[in-house]
Amino acid sequence: MPLGDKSFMKFEFRPVSRAPSYNDVTPEKWNSWVWQLQNSLSTLEDFSKHFALMPEEKWAFENGGSVFKVATTPYYASLALQVGEMTAASVMDWHQRSHNPIRRIFMPSKTEHGQLGQQMIDPLAEEVHSANPNLIHRYSDRVLFLVTDTCSVYCRFCTRKRFTGHDSGFVGTRNYLSALDYIKEHPGIREVILSGGDPLTLSNSMLERVLRDIRSIDHVEIIRIGTRMPVVCPMRVDEPLAAIIRKYGPVYMMTHFSHPKELTTEATLALGLLADHGIPLFNQMVLLNGVNNHASIVQALNRRLLYLRVKPYYMFQCDPSQGTDHLRTSVESSEAIVRELWGHLSGLASASLSLDIPNGGGKTSLVPNFEVSREAGVRHYVGWDGRVGEYQNPAGPEELPCDVSDYQSEWEQLKNAKSTIEVPQDVRISQ
Repeated sequence: MPLGDKSFMKFEFRPVSRAPSYNDVTPEKWNSWVWQLQNSLSTLEDFSKHFALMPEEKWAFENGGSVFKVATTPYYASLALQVGEMTAASVMDWHQRSHNPIRRIFMPSKTEHGQLGQQMIDPLAEEVHSANPNLIHRYSDRVLFLVTDTCSVYCRFCTRKRFTGHDSGFVGTRNYLSALDYIKEHPGIREVILSGGDPLTLSNSMLERVLRDIRSIDHVEIIRIGTRMPVVCPMRVDEPLAAIIRKYGPVYMMTHFSHPKELTTEATLALGLLADHGIPLFNQMVLLNGVNNHASIVQALNRRLLYLRVKPYYMFQCDPSQGTDHLRTSVESSEAIVRELWGHLSGLASASLSLDIPNGGGKTSLVPNFEVSREAGVRHYVGWDGRVGEYQNPAGPEELPCDVSDYQSEWEQLKNAKSTIEVPQDVRISQ
């Protein structure tokens, strides 16, 4: 390979080929995010026009619409069909071809209606930690603001099925103003995370209103936006949107790519536009059975994201919400993926495996433990590559930094930011 030839480093990002039934749609319409949402697939008739549905999928449409709303954009449906054709060359079984990883994310199935395993309406006990129905204060220094219940695609593993997809749209005026008042009254809140639903399903004017109102609160330092739109409807990201987000920075964008095949040409252009506007990009993926639960797929996604200036942030254990048992992986298999990646994948490309403790206990990180024994002041390790080593604590006394007092009041205010919320006895851990 000649010096300077970087072709071996480059990734291939393919454009999405439209499903045949969309060939007559003008480029102006196809590239309009509003058109994508207005023409989303949501019924048995819609999906039957594009997909050869399996019996359990038809059953879900005909008998089981109550578990969770169904919808996907024409763009994302076309991607699923394209991935299905790519998979057909190597997978001969029709059932497996129909369950390609993209399709598995949004296609309902009779399996959702079984009562197997852990099934929770509110697995993270968000309602327990809610200041109002749209504002969740779980951690001291930050709040989660559910500004809409609308998504462009309803992922079957959604943890917030109790809230999302009821077509209420933007948060009601009373709850909106109440949420802003709560944030203003708690000066220890330093960060507001916009979620839902998907905040980028809001119009530019409505999103700007939210960003402006939050940024006007002096003690709020950071705003986050959690969104799947760059994944399922990348045409939503354009110059006016990026300019609005940049205007109210620092705003961190948390994308939700779950598979490397979601990184299409269209998606990469959207990410590039956001990055070029100085918007920090992070990705949160969910480990999903039959979608991405293998080290090779995780590394492929994360390396490509990093190349596109998106930091892999979290790799979540799938929450036990209703209808997700068939999509969840065991903790042990998830930990095995992380252990296999350890030492082979750059720290920049490594996401933190995290599990949200059911009943609202917050996140816990799942990190490989290479410690094999310990004694007074000494810990013994065997590294990922088998090398043995020990770490000895220092012999001398530890001293606090001389300027702790400069920051102590700030720290106390932050720790005490959360109002006391009475936690029901049935979700407490017995002492």
